[in-house]
Amino acid sequence: MDEHKNSIELRLPSRLGYEKVAMDTAASVARLMGFAPDRIEDLKTAVSEACINAMEHGNNLNEMLSVSIILSIAGDSLEVKVVDNGEGPKEHAVRPDIDKKMHEEEGARGMGMFLIESLVDEVEWVRSTPEGSYARMIIRLHPGNN
Repeated sequence: MDEHKNSIELRLPSRLGYEKVAMDTAASVARLMGFAPDRIEDLKTAVSEACINAMEHGNNLNEMLSVSIILSIAGDSLEVKVVDNGEGPKEHAVRPDIDKKMHEEEGARGMGMFLIESLVDEVEWVRSTPEGSYARMIIRLHPGNN
């Protein structure tokens, strides 16, 4: 991996609505890299979901705690790391039952992690590091290239 990645770091308050700043910044970087419009939309949705999860679940909407978003360009890949102060997701998150959610037998919430997985090329959730817990997402300009 290239040691000299181009990186941008944002630090946002844990207040809903500020995820749009991260979405717009990620979209601007992806546009500069030459991503197709549909991939940019996927990225925006994934970044939004990760930021909202970090604000709500990681930082419990405590506006004194910030969420860090680090965007790193390496070749034709964009890595987005969303860091919060929480303990991270539970080890064994249960995959939601989409049929039950569509028939309103279950609440609409709880889809974020699975939505993110479907929108980006790679994702990992890391619990309780010294810097905090984080979601790390990678989206590639040319999917299928590692």
